Amino acid sequence: MTDLASHLRDLVIANRILAKEKVLDGYGHVSIRHPERPDRFFLGRSRSAEFVELEDIMEFDLDCNPVTHKDWRMHVERFIHGAAYQARPEVQCVVHNHAYEVIPFTITKVPLRPTASFASCIGCNVPVWDMRKKFGDTNMMVSNMEQGHDLAQTLGANRAALLRGHGAVVTGRSVKEGVLSAIYLMVNARIQSEAMRMGEVTYLSEGETEIVAEVMRDSVGTDRVWEYLAQRAGFPPA
Repeated sequence: MTDLASHLRDLVIANRILAKEKVLDGYGHVSIRHPERPDRFFLGRSRSAEFVELEDIMEFDLDCNPVTHKDWRMHVERFIHGAAYQARPEVQCVVHNHAYEVIPFTITKVPLRPTASFASCIGCNVPVWDMRKKFGDTNMMVSNMEQGHDLAQTLGANRAALLRGHGAVVTGRSVKEGVLSAIYLMVNARIQSEAMRMGEVTYLSEGETEIVAEVMRDSVGTDRVWEYLAQRAGFPPA
């Protein structure tokens, strides 16, 4: 299997994992940057993540124009991906999801912060983007590059950002990191909500967050979790 073929297979697996773990449902999507052309990225056509096959993968330039299969129906919010890749050269994976556990943190003043070691991958700061501030009343979908760039500006150098009343965007320096970060963003939101009902919450410190995140980026640990999740999603080890 070529390096490109391997990356595309991982993108298919990423779709299935995120669907299995209920990060993506009928909506939401995951993309990867082209491993040989940093000015391109791959994203499935407009189809639920659970059903994405290798044949559904489309190639785009970073302005989100299709390079292949130009007559296929595309995700309206592909501009989230293109703008993130333009703004962040180190980013290799982008996930956009509407996980229900995350939504309360998009519509209240309570910041989403890492509560457990495995959630260190979300970073200390998860900003909230409110598209109404610049674009007024809209359908709340990121449907052009201007909106995508504005979201990317709020994302900044952070690993994730929330979209008011909408969902989240999560980045990764690899497809595995992006997928795991999207999962643990959702899980952390669930834990934080439950902990807040019990009383005052003790969060990870900034130092703990950065140290643990570096440990979790180690390929041995990441590969082990990826193998487990891939198996759950129907992809046994090769």
